[in-house]
Amino acid sequence: MVDLKLLEYLETYLTENRRQRFNNVLAQRTKHFTVATEDVYQLHNTSAVIRSCDVFGIQDVHIVEEVNSKQIDREIAMGAQKWVDLKRFHSVKDCIQDLKHKGYQIVATTPHTNDCLLHEFDVSKKSCFFFGRETQGLSQEVLDQADCYLKIPMSGFTESLNISVSAAIILQHVTTKLKQTNIHWELTEIEQQEKRLDWIKKTIKSYDEIVARFYDKT
Repeated sequence: MVDLKLLEYLETYLTENRRQRFNNVLAQRTKHFTVATEDVYQLHNTSAVIRSCDVFGIQDVHIVEEVNSKQIDREIAMGAQKWVDLKRFHSVKDCIQDLKHKGYQIVATTPHTNDCLLHEFDVSKKSCFFFGRETQGLSQEVLDQADCYLKIPMSGFTESLNISVSAAIILQHVTTKLKQTNIHWELTEIEQQEKRLDWIKKTIKSYDEIVARFYDKT
């Protein structure tokens, strides 16, 4: 539970523009949709996906590093890793289990015999969009566990897109469509308070000292 008096005190260290920016961004954040990348080899691809998640209001990003394990490319992510929550898993099995426990359907972004075209996708269901490796795509385990197979319609000779491009196209479409519904997709009040405190912690210098002074006075 967030100490609201502490939160109010810490916000006095922010400029008015920064406080308003936090409020505006938080109002557009959602956990109704989330994203998972599976052993993406090219570091800039994962970083670009994180950046797209931030741009389109996706708060949680799941990174499966069963084979490939690298640090986020800060230059490509443009600081987005500060604003979204990265959840790392050493196995796709654990990741899928965690997501299903939280009520997410697993959406494999890959051409499939029973696939769903992007414009037909049902945004009412809590969903995690899985993006796979550059050359091999998603593992058989993800394909076997998937509840839905999603495809971006293409009209050219090229049969696939870079995963970061695919993620941006899908997230832009589903978040726009979601916000046109009556679904309660926003973060809860408590989630917003927790995230506001987290962002303040990542913004204010000498955060720990300021918090210590606050509690010394109270």
